[in-house]
Amino acid sequence: MKLGFFVPCYIDAIAPQAAISTFKLLQKLGLTPEFIESAACCGLPLKDMGYTHSACKVERSVASHLVGYDYIVMPSGICADQFRNHFDDIPQTSEIEKIRNSAVDLVTFLHDVIKVDSLPWAHFPHRVALHNGCHSLRYLNEARPSELMIPDFSKTERLLNLVKGIEVGYATRRDECCGFGGTYAIWDKSCSGQQGLDKVNDYANNGFKYVTSQDMSCLLHQSGVARKFGLDIKFYYIAEILNGDAI
Repeated sequence: MKLGFFVPCYIDAIAPQAAISTFKLLQKLGLTPEFIESAACCGLPLKDMGYTHSACKVERSVASHLVGYDYIVMPSGICADQFRNHFDDIPQTSEIEKIRNSAVDLVTFLHDVIKVDSLPWAHFPHRVALHNGCHSLRYLNEARPSELMIPDFSKTERLLNLVKGIEVGYATRRDECCGFGGTYAIWDKSCSGQQGLDKVNDYANNGFKYVTSQDMSCLLHQSGVARKFGLDIKFYYIAEILNGDAI
């Protein structure tokens, strides 16, 4: 398997530990991920704002670095969603279709592709709140959205339950958006901030000291709100727990 490792721009700039833990975890699982050094942004911010012409340029640029991989793994649900479901401002050639089909976030890759069933090195003896981000929940189908009357499932929770000592739980309003929303957090910061405060208060009211997610973007937003309001909660990207890096 030729495995590409794509690090989104915001992960590289703000949360490199998420990428490092993901890369090391893939290596521990016997894989040889190839870091795609020249690629940076998937085009999602421009796409969100409706700047189609600029998004086209970004998509064309990043696509040139993603050719030839069986799978392209990334530590970001929102970016995986962008590639798989919204990467359409450039001509949809067979090459682009292959990139879109091979782009996956870490949870989908571990659960659906290589079907991980053991993480003997992972140990985290704590009660942890799991936040399934909106994109991962409703576009990547990594857990059951609460509004759908279908059998319950959660790929993220199943992976976390492979970790020794962990107890996975949820906020009372488990599927409620935390308010990150990309550019929405900039243009409507009052609403975004209140959503973030509601989310972290929900964790605190339920006694959680740790939170994890497959969407580091959500965790960055929530951790910023928690710090501002003095809440003693630690936020870890899921790979940090699965790789045994969380303390």
